Amino acid sequence: MLIGVALALTSAAFMAGGNLLQSRGVHLAETKSIGRKDAALHMLRNRVWLFGSVALVAAMVVQVASLAFAPLIVVQPIGVAALVFSVVITSLVHKTRPSAAVLRSILLCVIGVGGFVVVAAMVSTQEPIEDTQLIAVLVTLAVVLLVTGTIEILGKGRPTPPLLWVLLGGIYSAFVATLGKTVILRVQAILKAHEMPFNSTDVLTIVSILGIGIAGGLSVIFVQRAHLENPPEVVVAGLTVIDPTIAVILGIVILREATNAPPWAVLAFLAAGAVAALGVLKLARAENAPSTPDTSSARKGDEAG
Repeated sequence: MLIGVALALTSAAFMAGGNLLQSRGVHLAETKSIGRKDAALHMLRNRVWLFGSVALVAAMVVQVASLAFAPLIVVQPIGVAALVFSVVITSLVHKTRPSAAVLRSILLCVIGVGGFVVVAAMVSTQEPIEDTQLIAVLVTLAVVLLVTGTIEILGKGRPTPPLLWVLLGGIYSAFVATLGKTVILRVQAILKAHEMPFNSTDVLTIVSILGIGIAGGLSVIFVQRAHLENPPEVVVAGLTVIDPTIAVILGIVILREATNAPPWAVLAFLAAGAVAALGVLKLARAENAPSTPDTSSARKGDEAG
């Protein structure tokens, strides 16, 4: 399980760096383009955006690998560490020191997520996923796709809340992790049995792999939209809260990774989640606070470069 936690932390670091690079690349492409198609071409030619894309792909691969060593409800919450890495990287790039409010917020995030992971490691279980559970995850994904399509159709020509793209990016990222977990467990079961019979279970596994591709692609698209309309810290904060929240809900409700959890563990989950959420809210508030003259000039200098 320690290997899974270490890989999840590595994934969080890649995610933080990738999102910061992509945010800068998206905005650079936007300033040089005259339309959405032109912006897409500029992004594909932008090294900053490409490096960010490579980092995000690496984050996704390492995150899926971590699921092979630990339960979903242990691994996914660690993604909140990306928010901490994001603040640290931003401070190093801008050569500024995080404020006391930011540091207190980071401490709350670490305490909350750390408590959640410790309790989850104590009470979580990993069992083979049944066909009915996998079908439930796929049906849930289909419903989310339908809702997303409806929002896109009804929202044409109307202003869209900027946070909606962050929300959708996080939701689809959670499905990538959840379906990835089911595929990993099924592959491990096949390797353990030393046989590969093709049956309905294998069909569901193939559908799950397709679902990972669809959810992953949509997550990338919505994250790009989110970067166009939100500061990078807001995008990272939203993704690192929404993704693990949805994934943990799916892991507990559908995959039944905490069926044997005692009442005290449930209370501990709620308390730890509340502390982490409070830390994120305080961090977002601290990041949006008026900058000092030194900090402001540093940021402007970076943007001009």
